[in-house]
Amino acid sequence: MAGTKTEKMRQQELRAPDSFQKVGAEASDWLAQRQKIIGIGVAVVIVGGLGVAIANEVSKRGEEKAAQALGQALTVLERPVEGVEPAQPGDTEPPFKTVKERDEALVKALTDFRKEHGGTRSAATAALTLGEAQFRLGQHPEAEASFAAFLKDAPQNEPLRAGALEGQGYALEAQKNYDGAIKAFEQMDAASGGEFLAGMGAYHKGRMLILQGKKEEAAQVLSKISTDHPNTAAARMASERLAVLASEGVKVPAPAQPAAATTGQDAG
Repeated sequence: MAGTKTEKMRQQELRAPDSFQKVGAEASDWLAQRQKIIGIGVAVVIVGGLGVAIANEVSKRGEEKAAQALGQALTVLERPVEGVEPAQPGDTEPPFKTVKERDEALVKALTDFRKEHGGTRSAATAALTLGEAQFRLGQHPEAEASFAAFLKDAPQNEPLRAGALEGQGYALEAQKNYDGAIKAFEQMDAASGGEFLAGMGAYHKGRMLILQGKKEEAAQVLSKISTDHPNTAAARMASERLAVLASEGVKVPAPAQPAAATTGQDAG
């Protein structure tokens, strides 16, 4: 009897799936599923790469289109102004009657352009010219916003940043926001706007302090410009301002002197 039971158990075990077979089958299923997922992942990467390439191409074409449109918008500046610039042979449009009329046309053209091509490098560039035209028209809050838009979108190494900061400072000054103007002007020297603008940030800061009635503090700021930025337009204008302050009884600091050489006796 025992032998018969044992034989039946062995036959059942032989018919039953081996544990290693189970594991092998499960492993095969797992690999099959992984292959499907990996295949999908590769497809996603490929499609994603194509998407990036297509997006880059679309962006490139968008930038080219925007650059062309900006050039078209700026043709407003090529039209002469009566009594200011003579008409040229071949001009197809009549001259503007006044500079104000031309600036108004420029503001409209650039505003429309920025709405249509927002987010492009050309739109950022246009904000600077737009701000300048708005400032000339006395649209100071609008000019401030345009200069801020340029500064937000332009690269940190953009050479025109110093000019935009100066324009922003002027717009804030026109609104009598002298503290805000000082903040804009103080950033000019760090923006490296070229030889002409060297020291101009400090000069404008001195002007704002004078407008706030802080004349002695202004004299301190202005007196350093000739030392920090010698032989510049800012140094010349600062000297002129200092002369006016001195005539008003403001104590003007003496120019900085080179450090005296240390003698052997002093060293001892």
